[in-house]
Parts: sequence; structure tokens; C-alpha cells
Amino acid sequence: MAVASQMREDQRFPDVLVHESSYVDEGASLGRGTRIWHFCHVLSDVTIGRDCIIGQNVMIGPRVRVGDQCKIQNNVALYDGVELQDGVFCGPSCVFTNVNNPRAFISRKSQFRRTLVKTGATIGANATIVCGHTLGAYSFIAAGAVITADVPDFALMAGVPARRIGWMSRAGVKLDKQLVCPETGVRYRETSEGRLEEIAS
Repeated sequence: MAVASQMREDQRFPDVLVHESSYVDEGASLGRGTRIWHFCHVLSDVTIGRDCIIGQNVMIGPRVRVGDQCKIQNNVALYDGVELQDGVFCGPSCVFTNVNNPRAFISRKSQFRRTLVKTGATIGANATIVCGHTLGAYSFIAAGAVITADVPDFALMAGVPARRIGWMSRAGVKLDKQLVCPETGVRYRETSEGRLEEIAS
């Protein structure tokens, strides 16, 4: 009950709840149904879609785009250049970079690289996403993995640096050699280019 009473509706955004310890700067846009929990900071020129859940101690922006129904767990920073499409899950303390060769005493803001996370992707706890890469739709990044290259759709990635160790279904279940999702029955096939695609029913 105490926690609920500390959530407030921000008059700038209909049907959005923001914890009283968090800040949303002018110029940000929040979609209906979004919830922002403790100690967060949403900077200007950020767009967050509908029905998102932003966990504790999250920093977003500036100039970041977050799609609908994303879940961003505790202790995540989304920097300028990061874009999350719909339904992306960011696990606790996962890391996004924005410059490949940072130095504290050299400004490299003009060298920020875009990082695109496509629809339905999952990023595990403490994973690191090196900037300038694209994570494919419904890909699954294991906890602690370090992504240093583009990731195909549906790929299961693990290790340092991360390598593909299998395929995941749209439902987030590891596929066996038959490439059939045991949860939904949806069938998949590998293409001649070494990618995975759903077989139309």
C-alpha cells in the first residue's frame, strides 16, 4: 500500500504512473499504461511507448526510442543512439555502450554509434551490448554474454565474446534439432544463409 501511494500520475502523460523518486524531463514522451519505478531519470527527447515497465535506477536518454510493451529491469542505462523496438526485455544490470574507444578526458559525443534491438529480443542480466550492432528480432542474449557483432533473428547467444549456441522460438523456448517450438508447435527452418525463419502454417 505504501509503494502504491508513492506512485503518481504525471499530468503531462495520461494513464502513466511515475514513482515520486523519479524524474521525467520536459520534452520526453510516455505512452499510456507505462510505469516508471524508483530512482529513474528519463531525459529530454526520449520516446517510450505504451505499457512499458521501467524498473528501479534506470536512466534513459537523451534521444532514445523505446517501443511498446518493453520491460527494462533494474540498473540499466540506455544512452543516446539506442533504440528498442516493441516487446524488448532488458535484464538487470545489462550494459549498453555508445562509443568503442572511450577516454574520460576526450569528448567523443560525435562518435556515438547506433544500437538497434529488434522486436521481441531478450537481453539477459549483466550482458554487454557493444555499440554499433543490431540484435535481431526474438534473439536471446544469455546472462553475462558480450555482443560484439550483429545478431541474427531468433539466435541464442552466449559467451565472451558471444557466439550463437542455438536457436530460440518466438515464445522464448530453445529449439531442438527438429526446430519445432515445444510450447507452441510452431515450426522453423534454417535458410541457406544460415538464418532461421518461421514456416507459415
